[in-house]
Amino acid sequence: MLTKKQHELLMYIHTYLEQKGVCPSFDEMKEALDLKSKSGIHRLITGLTERGFIRRLPHRARALEILKLPDAVLPVGISKRTSKISPASEFNVVQANFGHKPQIGSGADNTSAPPSGSSDNGMASLPLYGRIAAGTAIEALADPTSFVDVPNGMLASGVHYCLEVAGDSMIDAGIHDGDTVIIRESKIAENGSIVVALIDDQEATLKRLRRKGNTVALEAANPDYETRIFGPDRVKVQGQLVGLFRKY
Repeated sequence: MLTKKQHELLMYIHTYLEQKGVCPSFDEMKEALDLKSKSGIHRLITGLTERGFIRRLPHRARALEILKLPDAVLPVGISKRTSKISPASEFNVVQANFGHKPQIGSGADNTSAPPSGSSDNGMASLPLYGRIAAGTAIEALADPTSFVDVPNGMLASGVHYCLEVAGDSMIDAGIHDGDTVIIRESKIAENGSIVVALIDDQEATLKRLRRKGNTVALEAANPDYETRIFGPDRVKVQGQLVGLFRKY
């Protein structure tokens, strides 16, 4: 699975290598992806390396090697190194917006819709969209092929999805590492509610939301973690916590 930015960087490096025979510099990557700092490029390269798409070549500057492109987009008989860039929709790419119907910027909320995935047996089958950081924000992951059966009584109205918690920054709110949280898809949330927050359209995290003036604070529920404060245009609410369950 790749995030949208990981996909963009992978294909940019691939095309640059094919055309020029050398890797682009970090400054070129930053400009190509319209990122504000090279630290974002470092993070994306680390993610691509961990997922086995690229590797760093030791003792060489600007040395990255493409190990693979997503198999699903390569026609039979076309090699991974000579394939052309395909549209993002053809790749196994994770979009930042969770849920079945992305609502950020839609101008509407699903407060009147019935619970998503509900059935006659009293259970709802909800998509499990990977792991969400309850600690330092990580890039959003998703696995749309996984589903979780949840009692209808745990759901409010609207569209819901599930996320697996990674980290302990919300432990004082009763949210532990490895828990599965149930999120109601929404672009708005009351002050003090626990939300899935999308930061700079790249990173998703589970935190308590506080708005004050022209700032948005994402609060942890663990004294070992600092509150992070952002401008209002940097944080988008993607859903609100409505429940969780835990395996022992």
